[in-house]
Amino acid sequence: MKSEYSDEPTGYEAHDVTIPRGWSAWFGGPRVRIGPRIAPQIAPVSDDIQDSNSELSSDAILNKQLEQEANCAIQYRTCSWQKTAALLFSEYICLAIMSFPWSYSVLGLVPGLILTVVQALIVLYTSIVLWEFCLRHPEVRDVCDIGQMLFWGQKWAWYFTAVMFILNNTFIQGLHVLVGAKYLNTMVGPNAGISCQTVSFGAIVAVICWLSSLPRTFSMLSRLGTASALFTFISVLLATIFAGVQDHPAGFNAEPTTNPSTGAQLPFGNPIVTAVPILGTTFVSGLGAFLNISYTFIGQITLPSFIAEMREPRDFPKALWACTILEIMVFSVVGAVTYAFVGNQYMTSPAFGSLTPLLKKISFSFMVPTIIFLGVLYASVSARFIFFRIFQNSRHKNEHTMVGWGVWALILLVTWVLAFVIANSIPFFNSLLALMSSLFDSFFGFIFWGVAYFRMRKADGAVALLKDRSFRGWFEGILNIIIILTGLFFLSVGTYASVQGILDEFALGTVGSAFQCASNGI
Repeated sequence: MKSEYSDEPTGYEAHDVTIPRGWSAWFGGPRVRIGPRIAPQIAPVSDDIQDSNSELSSDAILNKQLEQEANCAIQYRTCSWQKTAALLFSEYICLAIMSFPWSYSVLGLVPGLILTVVQALIVLYTSIVLWEFCLRHPEVRDVCDIGQMLFWGQKWAWYFTAVMFILNNTFIQGLHVLVGAKYLNTMVGPNAGISCQTVSFGAIVAVICWLSSLPRTFSMLSRLGTASALFTFISVLLATIFAGVQDHPAGFNAEPTTNPSTGAQLPFGNPIVTAVPILGTTFVSGLGAFLNISYTFIGQITLPSFIAEMREPRDFPKALWACTILEIMVFSVVGAVTYAFVGNQYMTSPAFGSLTPLLKKISFSFMVPTIIFLGVLYASVSARFIFFRIFQNSRHKNEHTMVGWGVWALILLVTWVLAFVIANSIPFFNSLLALMSSLFDSFFGFIFWGVAYFRMRKADGAVALLKDRSFRGWFEGILNIIIILTGLFFLSVGTYASVQGILDEFALGTVGSAFQCASNGI
């Protein structure tokens, strides 16, 4: 007897080979062919379609979900592809863009630009694999359900994915608490007369973000996301222009100079820009710079949640392509132009710190909506994950009730308290980005989607490298093996480099201490 989670065709998935072909496999639309499931339903769905032996098609499950929400006060499947694009723009067009100039200063301009394009294309490809998986399993609401299905229905896979999922989102919230405090410190200066200044500012930012997280649907958040992405674009555009028009980068010295307090040599001379890494660049610093680039691109962890709230999930690639093209252009131009005017010796991360004080404050201020909104977006994704499981098949999920809103607000409050603790425990920008990239992006950016590809191709009846001997079969098979190995590299070597980078920064005294009161302004 076949296992319930066998990849061999069963009663509900008998089919011909259905490997996605043609333009629709890459760009979506009504002609998309939806392949067979790789496993029975495990995600929580309504009782009348819960039966794991159900022969309902993916379209039938989606239609039932829409019918059940039709008369509810709070409806979730309401996003068009344009609203989803707004969510993607707000997720990716973010403060981390301003770490690209620093990454290029470490990697060199040419390798930096090449890695930017390569990473963008890998994320685009794995996101299309993820979208195909979600079309086959429309009851999936988040990456945790996918984790369990990918690893043959094992419950440990669900719990492992859930822990990583919540940690990833909470670390990102923490990053935005940290940056919010950094912004306020930059505006008021180091001697504002505020008790325990940085911790106090972090608490203020956390409270503001908690209140902003309260809307319960992505349709509502997409409106805020559009404004957030617009302000971020203005911010990085101004920063790039200011880097070119200012007379010299912040901290410029025409002649060799030492710090009068420490006696350390200060940067001097005209900005130095190199096409390749400078002599003496260490493996740890180079990998840390690449992890910074990867972190900015890799956001697949939220995509199942976005797709789960689309009225027509077949249109998702339209939003994905629009966002990817804009990412490559904005990230490359901002990183390269800013680096070209600031150079190696005056570079900071985020790059706002390389601008003169007035220009820095002007451009950094336009980033405020994103500092708040992006943390709010990840908090909302985490809260949905918990809330939907508490109130599945309950009126509190789709109606305005005191219990529903009270639990929703409490879940969000807990995530923001944890984010506040993380922000004050790892109080430095670059190393926190690199650590998150190595720990979480290894799974959610690479390993999961390589495994998903092979599971779906086996369900299709044509496993790459085994049965599908076409050029595409070989190419995609080898590509997905490389994707899985890349994830393992991030998890092992990347984590080592991130932790070592943190230890090196503490040893050199270039960062503050945990829960520091002193200003962390740039």
